[in-house]
Amino acid sequence: MTTLYIKNMVCDRCKLVVRQELEKLGLRPEHVSLGEVTLSDEHISESVQKQLDENLLNLGFERIDDRKARLIESIKNKVIDIIHYGDPGNRKLNWSDILSEGLHYEYNYLSNLFSSVEGITLEQYIIRQKIEKVKELLFYDELNLSEIAHKLGYSSVSHLSGQFKKITGFTPSELKKSRTIDKSRKSLDNIS
Repeated sequence: MTTLYIKNMVCDRCKLVVRQELEKLGLRPEHVSLGEVTLSDEHISESVQKQLDENLLNLGFERIDDRKARLIESIKNKVIDIIHYGDPGNRKLNWSDILSEGLHYEYNYLSNLFSSVEGITLEQYIIRQKIEKVKELLFYDELNLSEIAHKLGYSSVSHLSGQFKKITGFTPSELKKSRTIDKSRKSLDNIS
């Protein structure tokens, strides 16, 4: 078994594309999750690794070798998975517990590492991911602001609106009325 860590693999479509690239090269992926692939292959030749790296790079992905870089990518994938794909009924989250338990490191270490490498705090990254989810939910117009605030674990609509305005320059209502939601949305791997 071999485990590969892939940067920018942040959605189901990304997982599908990476799986297809692996299979094209004759590799046998057993499990593909956000940012991580488990292959049944014990060893990958240097030429196949080089071709895989080139193919992934052309598709906007990158294989990660460095332990700290893999840990940063794991943090991002955990946050993205919970905010964008997690159970909507489970939004009152303690991020320090979730990340330290899920990644088996002290939260202070994870937070300091994240800040030093990414240039923003882990808390800011989580807030920015939540704001992108708010934009998505506003774009699809299925929930009102109160429901969105509850879904994403905000204590109130005013708390959500305050963070939203701080990040985007607009209140959720202003952005929705201006019809620029789609233009202001970012892909999940470009949030920093």
